[in-house]
Amino acid sequence: MTDPTFDLHGHVALITGGNSGIGLGMAHGLARAGADVCVWGTNAERNAQAVRELEKHGTKAHAVRCDVGAEAEVEAAFGETLATFGRVDSCFANAGVSGRMTPFVQTSLEEFRRVTRVNLDGAFLTLRAAAAHMIDRQGGGVLVGTSSVSAIHGAPRNEAYSASKAGLAALMRGLAVELARYDITAHSIVAGWTETPLASPILHNDKFEGNVMPRMPVRRWGGPDDFGPLAVYLASRAGGGFHTGDSFVVDGGYSIF
Repeated sequence: MTDPTFDLHGHVALITGGNSGIGLGMAHGLARAGADVCVWGTNAERNAQAVRELEKHGTKAHAVRCDVGAEAEVEAAFGETLATFGRVDSCFANAGVSGRMTPFVQTSLEEFRRVTRVNLDGAFLTLRAAAAHMIDRQGGGVLVGTSSVSAIHGAPRNEAYSASKAGLAALMRGLAVELARYDITAHSIVAGWTETPLASPILHNDKFEGNVMPRMPVRRWGGPDDFGPLAVYLASRAGGGFHTGDSFVVDGGYSIF
């Protein structure tokens, strides 16, 4: 039985990049707590599979194909989300792409913008649509952005990614201040090395694993399910709306060791 404090029945959550990895882990956590869930992703097959998995929790699930870096697609996807669920109570701007590990001086502006277009512009467009809806509905809400430990420590050959994730964390702090008057809270999740389709090829490189794993106090990579409970806490607003503007570091202790 779900603790009433974290009971999300009647709650609608939107997760971009929610068809795999951390996003899907959060979606599962939210659905298990009773929330109806809408996931956005660019891969139609993964979208369909995510819906099938999420429906097993007994709540409503829906997927929308959306490139979050395209303004028109975000507006259309948000419209479809509202047409399907009638409201959005929490929005998790989680969609992201990684860099190509190109030396900084060889990184083109096109490549830099390829990363920031999704990770920062896409988050901005998604959060703007969600915030406008929440303000208009006058029912409060929760906004969350998935940042990265790359925004904290030096990330060689991955500067576009780390810059986009640092920018997202700053964006969330600004939203926490500006939108508090509307009973909207805003946070960022600072994710560490996690087993996802995006990161797994890097994590299981023998040299990389040998260098990084000794810095992991918990001695394992993160998993998508590690993010479900935190998503539930944030969506449930267990703090009564008083907890806002925080950066939750979920990295197995990597950033402090």
